Amino acid sequence: MDHKNSYSASYAAAGVDITAGYQAVELMKKHVARTRNEGCLDDVGGFGGCFGLNTAGMEAPVLVSGTDGCGTKVKLAILMDKHDTIGIDCVAMCVNDIICVGAKPLFFLDYIACGKNVPEKIARIVSGVAEGCVQAGAALIGGETAEHPGMMPAEDYDLAGFAVGIVDKKKIIDNSRMAAGDVVIALPSTGIHSNGFSLCRKVFNIDNNDLLLYVPREELAGKTIAEALLTPTRIYVKPVLALLEQVDVKGISHITGGGFYENIPRSIPHGLCARIEKSAVKILPIFDLIARFGNIPERDMFNTYNMGVGMSVVVPAAQAETALAILREYGIDAYPMGTIVAGEEKVMLV
Repeated sequence: MDHKNSYSASYAAAGVDITAGYQAVELMKKHVARTRNEGCLDDVGGFGGCFGLNTAGMEAPVLVSGTDGCGTKVKLAILMDKHDTIGIDCVAMCVNDIICVGAKPLFFLDYIACGKNVPEKIARIVSGVAEGCVQAGAALIGGETAEHPGMMPAEDYDLAGFAVGIVDKKKIIDNSRMAAGDVVIALPSTGIHSNGFSLCRKVFNIDNNDLLLYVPREELAGKTIAEALLTPTRIYVKPVLALLEQVDVKGISHITGGGFYENIPRSIPHGLCARIEKSAVKILPIFDLIARFGNIPERDMFNTYNMGVGMSVVVPAAQAETALAILREYGIDAYPMGTIVAGEEKVMLV
């Protein structure tokens, strides 16, 4: 599209450079192109993203949607001037949710609000979104960048996303077949993922403590705390889809804000309880640091963070070893961390 005649000096004087938006779109197109799949019908830049829906082989196709952002993890990306991974977090927070009902992600849209549109920075953000979409097998079919001068400082931005997936109605994971004796399997996280960052920033005084940003730490394998915190959220879509093809998965939980105590119960039916062995949970060093620096009680940690478990799945005991083998084929070093028992608490950490 030719934008050479589109320029408003008055709007620019008010703090909005619409030509920067056009430039950002041009810079991000190469990243968006990486995500194209058979459903894509047009290019970036139109008024709406179009996607051709293939429902072959499905008796009753159901669309599943999810939307989320990255919370105040964005603040850390801004402080470190590293913007090429935060988009992975945004995609992950959406697609990891919809996979919990068994849906395969189809497409994704992003929304970036910024104080000042710097095209190169916006393109770096979108490069991360595109990488997340590639990992999830979803197409990035559109988005929006909004410049908000006077509402946000020039260097600030926020990022949110929206994903749509599809599943045959008969294959929706609804926990109705879960039973006592089933095994709860942990899928390890890559770190904090995208939750609890307001507490992290308070504990480490991130805004005013350069030592934490730049000094490597032995317990973090030579990374700084800031680098460890900024590690992108793991996207579980492809390994979980493979698992669903071969194993009777009875429940899936995406461990996000609220940790074990809020998220695991969402996949447990009434009358049953996930009995989690705390000693089995492989807690990552970054969580030990947070607890120590902030003097945070163990229950609060498990009620805020994923503690090294980004997702849990419930499978029959007879299929647990098969499930572990499939996940490990996809690079997920999964392990059993509990069982389903009779009870009304829904989750119990012992």
